[in-house]
Amino acid sequence: MDDIKEVDGPFFEDLAVGLTMTDAPSLTLTEGLAMLHGAIVGDRLRLPLDHHLSRVVTGGAIASPSLVWDVAIGQSTLMTRRVIANLFYRGLAFRRFPMLGDTLYTTTEIVALRQNRPRPGRAATGLGVMRMRTVDQEGRAVLDFRRCAMFPLRDPNRQTAHDAEFVDDIGEVDPQALCGPIANWNLARFRDAVPSTSSDTLTPGTTWEIVAGDVVSLAPELARLTVNLAMVHHDAGPEGRLVYGGHTIGIAAGQATRALPNLVTIVAWHSCDHLAPVREGDTLRSTLDLERVEPCFQGGGRLVHLRSRVRAQRGDQATNVLDWRFVGVMA
Repeated sequence: MDDIKEVDGPFFEDLAVGLTMTDAPSLTLTEGLAMLHGAIVGDRLRLPLDHHLSRVVTGGAIASPSLVWDVAIGQSTLMTRRVIANLFYRGLAFRRFPMLGDTLYTTTEIVALRQNRPRPGRAATGLGVMRMRTVDQEGRAVLDFRRCAMFPLRDPNRQTAHDAEFVDDIGEVDPQALCGPIANWNLARFRDAVPSTSSDTLTPGTTWEIVAGDVVSLAPELARLTVNLAMVHHDAGPEGRLVYGGHTIGIAAGQATRALPNLVTIVAWHSCDHLAPVREGDTLRSTLDLERVEPCFQGGGRLVHLRSRVRAQRGDQATNVLDWRFVGVMA
């Protein structure tokens, strides 16, 4: 049996700053993939749903932003197959919006590591910050962002030298950089096609309570759909199976469009924090805050800076599970 090799890891002690993985499978964004993804997360953005409208506004049949970031995150899990939990994302910003038919490739690089202090009765763990860069089949930049994951140690008694101080605030993105990916979009055609699209009445400080919840279903299917290898999303193990964080974010995005049904797209995340685990069968409800509005100078559009706070209902208990600050476009 000496010739048997385990397919496992990497564990925390296998990681090093600068370690880069580029061999995750590329994935083509097809209409079938988009439909399955939308059925699971409940995507209601108009452009990905209406190919005719998308073509007159963007020049092609655009892929949903939530599908794109789910694929990019899934591709990065070649590094995080053994992940225990994902803590946060920072600075996700679209460089361009892929169309159906485009193929995505993601490179994942370790940029910081810190071993956690040992605690009695808890497994030995460490934190790793990764930078993900996603491009399309022509090498054009699509996404560039960071996420922080918790890894187990293979040897619970191992002491590494990794003690980086994490700075999880990478600063605000320049508003005009956010507008760059939609510079050639015809938002006037969106306003003509969709009734009541004016953003003039949006007032910073407004809060919407999304009353109707969404049950989390088909969680491992979504992970498989987006080439996500993280064992915790597939293999129940002694602690039970966890729902992939992008599943929660996708549902939150769908709920946001109930408050803002004419949201054109989502261009960036300022931050995204997972506060507690989500389980399949939980019901998610969210509160949406409008933090600020600023001009985009692209066809009269506006950037809306939003905060989604998501709660998971499990039996009689409700738990805060997500705090997501993102930037959308209104026509």
